[in-house]
Amino acid sequence: MIRVTAAIMAHDGMLLIAKRKSTARLGNLWELPGGKVEPGETPEECLQRELREEFAIEVTVGEYFGSNIHTYDFGTIELMAYGATWESGDLVLHDHEEIRWVFAHELDRFAFAPADKRFIEKLMRGSIAIPS
Repeated sequence: MIRVTAAIMAHDGMLLIAKRKSTARLGNLWELPGGKVEPGETPEECLQRELREEFAIEVTVGEYFGSNIHTYDFGTIELMAYGATWESGDLVLHDHEEIRWVFAHELDRFAFAPADKRFIEKLMRGSIAIPS
């Protein structure tokens, strides 16, 4: 099982989503930003590290919103979603083609990685409150 984190991060009522590079696994699909938990690392530490590496920002990790287990052809992942608050830094793209700030009702306009879809549906239904 591959443990992966995802940030549910909002600004002015909009959520941050990121498009994977076309050359990456699951290329051109959108995702909630995050990444793989390294050995000896907590999911919260992982999320802070990943957002620093991928976007050059510092975040505070907040509420845990649950996990989703999904099996891909390359293996099974447990995707753990957390609220995150952007504390400092300017968003710089290191590992993604594109980022967007979108309202929850717009999320269905994007093709998301399968493991993210459970959280996207919850955000659209309002069963996960968008962090402020």
